[in-house]
Amino acid sequence: MPSFDIVSELDQHELTNAVDQANKEVTTRYDFKGSGSSFELNDSIVTMKTESDFQLQQMLDILIQKANRRGIDVKCMEVKDPDIQLKAAKQVIEMKEGLDAPLAKKIIKAIKDSKLKVQAAKQEDTIRVTGKKRDDLQAVMQLLKGMEDLEMPLQFNNFRD
Repeated sequence: MPSFDIVSELDQHELTNAVDQANKEVTTRYDFKGSGSSFELNDSIVTMKTESDFQLQQMLDILIQKANRRGIDVKCMEVKDPDIQLKAAKQVIEMKEGLDAPLAKKIIKAIKDSKLKVQAAKQEDTIRVTGKKRDDLQAVMQLLKGMEDLEMPLQFNNFRD
């Protein structure tokens, strides 16, 4: 019986490359000269450090641009509130991955409401979709790609006939 998995994964290597490129751009830009601005990556948390709130906004734009070029969806970025002192500003960006319970429930409900002849079941951080026909599974993929109100990017993998 054909099946596939719905997941939301973050490519850690591409995230590292995006942060490295953003660091490189910040060190070469004239408006950041002498400010000691930098990006730090720990696991899936990016910390931006600089002198002012305006520079934090500029750094966020740089990071979003570099992440988009690397194929990282902006939907998985959770931007926290900035911490601004006199001569130092810091902001944390958490990169989310995995399907949490409310999102998984929403996806399964959308699949069931579509009246396609498939079954969807949550398995830890993935949703396994099985059906008798390959065309039904491809219709589910198209349905989910067309949904605009999902707060996380989805990938489809482990497709089996």
